[in-house]
Amino acid sequence: MTDTMPGRPGKRERLHRIWVRFRLLLVIIGPGIITANVDNDAGGITTYSQAGARFGLTILWMFPPLCLALFVVQEMSNRMGVITGKGLSDLIRERFGVRATFYLLLGLLVTNFGNILAEFAGIAAAGEIFGIPRWVSLPLAALFVWGIVLRARYRTVEKVFLAACLFYVSYIFAGWYSHPPAGKVLRALFSPDLRPDQGYIVMLIALVGTTIAPWMQFYQQASVAEKNIRVQDYALSRLDTLLGSITVTVVAVFIAVVCSTHLHDRGIAIEGAADAARGLVPLAGRHAANLFAFGLLNASIFAASILPLSTSYTVCEGLGWESGVDKGWAEAPQFYSLYTALIVLGAGAILVPGISLLGIMFASQVLNGIVLPVVLVYMLLLINDRRIMGRHVNSVVFNIVAIALAVALTVLSGAFGVLTVFRK
Repeated sequence: MTDTMPGRPGKRERLHRIWVRFRLLLVIIGPGIITANVDNDAGGITTYSQAGARFGLTILWMFPPLCLALFVVQEMSNRMGVITGKGLSDLIRERFGVRATFYLLLGLLVTNFGNILAEFAGIAAAGEIFGIPRWVSLPLAALFVWGIVLRARYRTVEKVFLAACLFYVSYIFAGWYSHPPAGKVLRALFSPDLRPDQGYIVMLIALVGTTIAPWMQFYQQASVAEKNIRVQDYALSRLDTLLGSITVTVVAVFIAVVCSTHLHDRGIAIEGAADAARGLVPLAGRHAANLFAFGLLNASIFAASILPLSTSYTVCEGLGWESGVDKGWAEAPQFYSLYTALIVLGAGAILVPGISLLGIMFASQVLNGIVLPVVLVYMLLLINDRRIMGRHVNSVVFNIVAIALAVALTVLSGAFGVLTVFRK
């Protein structure tokens, strides 16, 4: 007797197929998880920390729909990268022309540079928590992130970035040390709590603005295109995007829960993630505080590597220049020159005496809110063009969800920008 029937694979063959698919997943995985987790950068951690400290667990209900929104937007860019083998700015130039591409790239360049400044501001703030002055931490961090991309091939760079994603577990450990009320947390996640309070509404809008940023769509699509993922393997690439959306949301929830448990419940106000880390010392213990600060440092260095890289991909693709980590400086001089310039200028600006680190982080979120709606419109037009996507255009149901999310994100992101400006 065997465990097989005519026409059906045996147990050993089924296990072999599962093992082959799992190994293939390990090869494909990367762009979705990396892109999503970079979004928990200095600006993101600051926003989540303030949300938990100011409004406690009542803010948690926003995270499940944010997870869905992030997946829908990133899935579209991921799908375009697999089907076309081209980056998003490449497609925009080919479909809408050079003039439209130029103005979009200009807006993205300004927006991304604001985000890069925010990341180096996060490095400076986290370093100072550990007693490292910014004139030491910033040059070392800049040299490190520059060297990773300049001296390594794409596979190596991706492995380094995936390893950096693992360090976000520090926030989960910080949450464990803070002993949050598990029952209340679970109820708050699925109990919408809208309040007619301007500060509360602004915070909801801020959470949207910091969770989905314009650079993310360009970076993930460029990464997918550079990996040359086959169309028949798209299901695994989509799983990568889903895993990224879920893990980044889990980390964000733990950040908010830690600050709610130990800061909001005691009426302690904070201005940023660094303040949250310092404030946790007498309340949650040195371990929780150090893990929180280490998470900020890791997130800032991680994002300070990705954001200049994303900007270089976007600009060079849009202008038709050679780009890619697997190419040498001689093959892609504009790509590496722009990457270098963004790191040097970003780190150098934070060394200017008296510069407002918190102001930079907030300004970068405002810029995200201004540019994001434009990017979403371009994406929806491209992904519904059968000349580009063939049979892989959005389904009717998925299109309805995507358009609804795009409209909601447009309204919320625009309102975030306006309200943040008028709050200053």
